[in-house]
Amino acid sequence: MNPRHFKYETWLYGLAFLLALGLRLIQLDTLPLTDGEAGPALQSLHIAQGLKPAISPHPFYILFTATIFFLFGGATDALARLLPALVGSALVFAPLLFQGRIKPRQGVILAFFLALDPGLVTLSRETASSIFAIVFTLFAWGFWNNNRLRLAGAFAALALLGGPSIWAGLLGLGIAWAIRQAMEPRPSGEEEAPAEGEQPAPTTQPPNYKTALIAFVATFLLAGSLLFIAPNGLSAALSSLPAYLRGWGTSSGITSGRLVFSLLVYQPLTLILAILAVLRGWLNGSRRVIRLTLWLMVSLLLAVFYPLHQVNDLAWFLIPLCSLAALELIRHIDVFPDERSEVLGVVVLTGFILVFTWLNLTALTRVVAPSSEFSLRIWLLVGSLLLLTLSLILVGFGWSARIARLGAVWGMTLSLGILSLGGALGSAGLRGAAFPELWPSQPRPAQADLLSATINNLSELDTGSGTAAPVTIVGLDSPTLDWTLRNHSVERVEALDPTASPAFVITQFEVDPSLAAAYRGQDFTWRQTPAWETALFTDWIRWITLREMPQNGETIILWARDNLFLDSNSSQPAP
Repeated sequence: MNPRHFKYETWLYGLAFLLALGLRLIQLDTLPLTDGEAGPALQSLHIAQGLKPAISPHPFYILFTATIFFLFGGATDALARLLPALVGSALVFAPLLFQGRIKPRQGVILAFFLALDPGLVTLSRETASSIFAIVFTLFAWGFWNNNRLRLAGAFAALALLGGPSIWAGLLGLGIAWAIRQAMEPRPSGEEEAPAEGEQPAPTTQPPNYKTALIAFVATFLLAGSLLFIAPNGLSAALSSLPAYLRGWGTSSGITSGRLVFSLLVYQPLTLILAILAVLRGWLNGSRRVIRLTLWLMVSLLLAVFYPLHQVNDLAWFLIPLCSLAALELIRHIDVFPDERSEVLGVVVLTGFILVFTWLNLTALTRVVAPSSEFSLRIWLLVGSLLLLTLSLILVGFGWSARIARLGAVWGMTLSLGILSLGGALGSAGLRGAAFPELWPSQPRPAQADLLSATINNLSELDTGSGTAAPVTIVGLDSPTLDWTLRNHSVERVEALDPTASPAFVITQFEVDPSLAAAYRGQDFTWRQTPAWETALFTDWIRWITLREMPQNGETIILWARDNLFLDSNSSQPAP
């Protein structure tokens, strides 16, 4: 066996992959597509139907999802999200490509962090997300490090086809590399010594750039045009850079504080472990930690200061964050047999106090603020954290600092790990639309399925087919609405022709006298937006603990022609 590998390593990677696949595939159609997801999915559907729509700067997703739709003979929410789920699951194998830089046990721990991270889970369940650019870039980088130049060139091409997020990632890596070069000057021609924990690079021939370039061009042309079936995918790939640059001149309206706050809620464990690794690494002069820290900080600053940012733009930040967390956690793996009982005691103590802290935080949602009871609960929160600190100090003096450290880290890992897993399940949408999440940050339709079912039922009563009756949309711009009605004949107009009498009309929430005379209307809650900007402190506490937040809803009206109903006085269509 390779001395750099250990027993059960392959099985552990397999387990990490199965966990990643399960979290990304389970109930993919639980939540309807958002407007940002529905646009690319509709383009894929149109290509599968033999049309030639304009393609947005996500050609890999659009073209290969079109292939999935064509093979399955139709489009569903689950099929629209299948490709990112599969690609996102493959991310757990990325540490295997960096074995010269990452020790085997560190790689396995990193694989589990990548499999369970709430942000990465969410990205893997969204259409046309940045998960493609992230996975393909890391694979291209890893194969390049292993001198697999054909594969490196091929994955670099796929990364370019993955969407505008590739430019944010390359910019972050480029800036971090430039800072590193300035911080670590070395004489020209002198080979760089391996960083702490890295293996010396084997002596190899200079890389054959021509091989990588040929693979890059071939993959870009073939994959970017779907074997020349959709050649406009190539221009879509080239438009990703202008699309990213335009974001520097447009504001999203999302505050930078919301991005930082999301890290505290969804990644508390990896964040704490990464901070410990940064402090230790910089004090000890670890070049690997310093390099990861530079990438971490540059990625965070780019996400925070990018005017068009969404919470999803933290995606590139999560890779060095998980890497640093894995580097720190591996230091606490080995527990000697004669200290296991003491360490277990500290683990139980740490877990108990953290659970008590969480229960006190949850109790804040049941008391009035401000009040004496509310203040008491706040002080109990502070006191429980101080008690934990004091207890660990006493354990360090009574037994040993090592036992206190190991017990605290594993107690924190188990407690905060469960909290992060809950965040992953929530951000994956498994709780439903009634429980909003910061990942993703786009408004989501609340009653898309109910709207579709209503139209299908009435259409079947009238024509015998659930999708035969045409639908007219008046003055509404919503790709999600188009996706919901993808099996119907849909006409978009700014104003309804007074002489027309379509079977169904969808309008904004306003009463139209001409429609009210010949139609029956039903309102539906459409895009729901959590009131993040106006939320009070108590609202945030309630959201953190119960995922409840006031939401502002957009309402639309479905008008159905009166003669479609069984109790109608007329059985003939209106003229």
